[in-house]
Amino acid sequence: MPMTEQATGAHPQPRPRSGGQSAPVEHVTGAKSLIRSLEEVGAETVFGIPGGAILPAYDPLMDSTRVRHVLVRHEQGAGHAATGYAQATGRVGVCMATSGPGATNLVTPIADAHMDSVPLVAITGQVASKAIGTDAFQEADIVGITMPITKHNFLVTKAEDIPRVIAEAFHIASTGRPGPVLVDISKDALQAKTTFSWPPTMDLPGYRPVTKPHAKQIREAAKLITSAKRPVLYVGGGVLKAQATAELKVLAELTGAPVTTTLMALGAFPDSHPLHVGMPGMHGAVTAVTALQKADLIVALGARFDDRVTGKLDSFAPYAKIVHADIDPAEIGKNRAADVPIVGDAREVIADLVQAVQKEHSEGNKGDYTAWWSDLNRWRETYPLGYDQPEDGSLSPQQVIERIGQLAPEGSIFAAGVGQHQMWAAHFIGYDQPATWLNSGGAGTMGYAVPAAMGAKAGMPDRTVWAVDGDGCFQMTNQELTTCALNNIPIKVAIINNGALGMVRQWQTLFYNQRYSNTVLHSGPEADGKQPSAGTRVPDFVKLSEAMGCYAIRCERPEDLDKVIEEANSINDRPVVVDFIVHEDAMVWPMVAAGTSNDEIMAARDVRPDFGDNEDD
Repeated sequence: MPMTEQATGAHPQPRPRSGGQSAPVEHVTGAKSLIRSLEEVGAETVFGIPGGAILPAYDPLMDSTRVRHVLVRHEQGAGHAATGYAQATGRVGVCMATSGPGATNLVTPIADAHMDSVPLVAITGQVASKAIGTDAFQEADIVGITMPITKHNFLVTKAEDIPRVIAEAFHIASTGRPGPVLVDISKDALQAKTTFSWPPTMDLPGYRPVTKPHAKQIREAAKLITSAKRPVLYVGGGVLKAQATAELKVLAELTGAPVTTTLMALGAFPDSHPLHVGMPGMHGAVTAVTALQKADLIVALGARFDDRVTGKLDSFAPYAKIVHADIDPAEIGKNRAADVPIVGDAREVIADLVQAVQKEHSEGNKGDYTAWWSDLNRWRETYPLGYDQPEDGSLSPQQVIERIGQLAPEGSIFAAGVGQHQMWAAHFIGYDQPATWLNSGGAGTMGYAVPAAMGAKAGMPDRTVWAVDGDGCFQMTNQELTTCALNNIPIKVAIINNGALGMVRQWQTLFYNQRYSNTVLHSGPEADGKQPSAGTRVPDFVKLSEAMGCYAIRCERPEDLDKVIEEANSINDRPVVVDFIVHEDAMVWPMVAAGTSNDEIMAARDVRPDFGDNEDD
């Protein structure tokens, strides 16, 4: 990706020191220079696996007292763990792998971090510089492979370049719109003798993220807000990246406008706040989806008008003017034309908007949203989020997730996999604090939850961390439970086990005449005609988890639910896995079918909301 910026400000990250006296010059190998550079930029935890090309770096890493290395079981786990660490702490996540297959195993988490604007530095070993391009053993052009999915990447073939490149990588990853940066270092550069001194001089011509918004655009936005009848604050993940949640609360309460937070922004504005109308999108709350459709003004803050939010784009929010604030100018106008485009860091944009709106109020220009809130409250009361208990007395997956959220200690962090359980975790756990909800939003990566929870717990060891996973997702990266057990990273995992690839099965139920092609994960009917037990039983998740050093429990009855969750919460000396056997037919509602207009939202199966109003006023 070109080095023009993308979506919202980043958390502060230690940068190369400036001023004062430099540290004395050290005579070291390139590998030692790499580890010293990681120490100086403040990288406290690195997730990785050694291999031939990166091996020189692992020798000095053994002697470092400032960088903790966590030996993962798969490079994909290293990448997602670094992402979870970054999302939970606000710092740059770091992962490391060797050349060839080690590096290519990082591609999925790098793409995932790129889609969700996560500050990540991925360090890979490469074959010796003279062998590059010869199809040498374990060679892959990882710079070329990852160019479309990184904010920037580097190929380092000279040992003396290592400190500068590491400093630049961390700076690029953590400033402007955060994102992943790849640093590929040839083996001979790691082995060569060089000198190390800090700080290096960074050389990034043209990289100047714009953070301060234009005052004229701010004034225009404030005028639109105070003159609108049906405004909505459409909040994206960029507000979290910019640490702008306090400013957002002030703006919302000052204007009195409804707030909708995307899947990536949950926790940016308290779910429990009366101005919060829910999450928008394909499986968003009816009130949030409808508010955007009926709005006459949408103020988009660090959001990107993603297709999952807009539905059929040409029918999205037909009555609305658009104020679009983003740190990445490429996002503005990409999907929906903006009437007032604002380039800047979300924290500075919102702070300036507060002042501009206050000025409008002082001049007697204050919006009257009484009629708007009358509509919003009616929709909220008529179409609340909810679920039915299974008639056969089995566990409801929504109830399981809801009770996990209710019984978790204050400040708990929740990481979700991808699918039905992800949407239920978004709906039925309350997020009132930032950085308590981690998920793979843009890429939708199955296998994200367990390693991301591991990274979050490594970065925030005093917090309870729950991974809410599906039986399909869990089978992709559960080997990282071994990593957790051996490295004293006691996460908790809830497997929402319905015996199927649940979200795909839901689509097959609704759109493919209940033809369940390759979505059943259990063994199917037994030879004698008996139906198998509910849920996935091969593998046996309890036995598997115990074999990896975890405490494991199975829960199948609603009457056991609270006792099992409380038991899981009470164990903090090792990872805990709970296999919740849930009803397989539960579906995620509300739902907007792919490719259709948000006007066609279904509150439940065969239930289309009747708004009974006239939008044309």
